[in-house]
Amino acid sequence: MNLKDKIRTVPHWPIEGVMFRDITTLLEDPEAFRKTCDMLYERYRDIKIDKVVAIDARGFIFGGVLAYKLNVGFVPVRKAGKLPYKTISESYTLEYGENVVEMHVDAIKKGERVLVVDDLIATGGTIAAATRLVEKLGGEIVECVFLVELPDLKGREKIKNYKMFTLTEFEGE
Repeated sequence: MNLKDKIRTVPHWPIEGVMFRDITTLLEDPEAFRKTCDMLYERYRDIKIDKVVAIDARGFIFGGVLAYKLNVGFVPVRKAGKLPYKTISESYTLEYGENVVEMHVDAIKKGERVLVVDDLIATGGTIAAATRLVEKLGGEIVECVFLVELPDLKGREKIKNYKMFTLTEFEGE
């Protein structure tokens, strides 16, 4: 099974010129979803990880499964104003705007080994903000993992100091 074939492209969404890579079609297919989760688990099952940090919202899907299967804690990185306790925040720019993400101040302990998960890396703004949050709290980033990379948008450059892994990529169209 080719994962790339399970991801729908939606032209001009959310704005003109953006080719949105929609993973909901992969999620709807039980075999594709299971295979994707299994591939991620196989990569990390023998690596010491203390926490899985996942980015709002699609990163939660795979981050939650990974944390469960690895028997480690799960930490959500949410859009501003969505977490109920004291937070730290980071602003960033993305392909079609600006945003702020937050994490609880007590989510990561100094020295914890962290895997950062999101569904897709485009310009790299969101993941770069998430890595800064982890480091502010003293976490050590083991790797950043994505289902999809859009290499033409050069997001990899914003996290070049970290190991990065992706399952598939889409060149520009």
